[in-house]
Amino acid sequence: MDLNAVRTFVVATDEGQLQEAAVELGISQQAVSKRVAALEKELGVRLFSRTARGIQLTSEGEAFLPHARALLAVADRAVESVRPGRRPLRVDVLGRRSVCASLVQEFHRQHPEIELEVVTLPNGTAATAAVRSGEIDAAFCATPTPPSDGLRTMRVDNEPLHLLVGLDHELADATELTPKDLVGHRIWIPGIVPGAEWGVYYEELATAFGLSIDAEGPNFGTEHMLDRIADTPSLATFFGTVIRLHRSEDLRLIPVRRPTPVYPHSLIWRADNAHPGLAGLRQRLAENWLSTRTDDVWTASWAR
Repeated sequence: MDLNAVRTFVVATDEGQLQEAAVELGISQQAVSKRVAALEKELGVRLFSRTARGIQLTSEGEAFLPHARALLAVADRAVESVRPGRRPLRVDVLGRRSVCASLVQEFHRQHPEIELEVVTLPNGTAATAAVRSGEIDAAFCATPTPPSDGLRTMRVDNEPLHLLVGLDHELADATELTPKDLVGHRIWIPGIVPGAEWGVYYEELATAFGLSIDAEGPNFGTEHMLDRIADTPSLATFFGTVIRLHRSEDLRLIPVRRPTPVYPHSLIWRADNAHPGLAGLRQRLAENWLSTRTDDVWTASWAR
């Protein structure tokens, strides 16, 4: 059903004359008549009878009127639900415990008036596709290749990687480590997806420092991995700094320095996205990036 025709019918009913409806809608009286006639043809009934004083609803028109108003109300709510500024800002954060989620939480604390919808998509490819389609407004990811036309990206954080080990690991007593100290140790990062942005990152990290990264999977989630690390003296893994360890008494998180491997987080969004909350988020992330950049770090070549 043509909603323009339905809206024309409702406006004509309220105005009582086709000419007044034309003025209200900003179209010609002939266009009003055509829309009403098309609606009557679709419904198979007459909605108006013409009188010397204008138009009057037929019994069929009176029966249809409340439903027409309901149709327009539903349509208007649907439009409002996706109009920038009238719906939540939708952001993908990689994971609920990630540094990206922490950045968005800080933004929300500073701007509680901006409604947020936080999602976690499986990888950067899915997140980029969701941004491109308009399903979400922005996503955090590492981008080995430049974004396609219509998308924009900005660097927002260098997340330092620490070595996570159990108390019985050979390196557990170290206060800090260098990448060279990790050579020959089994670094377990389960479930690496070949070609995924984080898989590309760890492949280059291993090559740069001669590390042994074990991708034995599947990945059963963070809690399972922490249990394995705590209970297996030969295992270690990389973790960022924003992590709550449910077995902190059984685990050691050791800084890696000279240089510090950092994971390069970027934000990606559509250039034509006018959501007012997105501009505020980008400004906050730009401020964070300027205040947290440090020297003596290593990251993948495509992120430098």
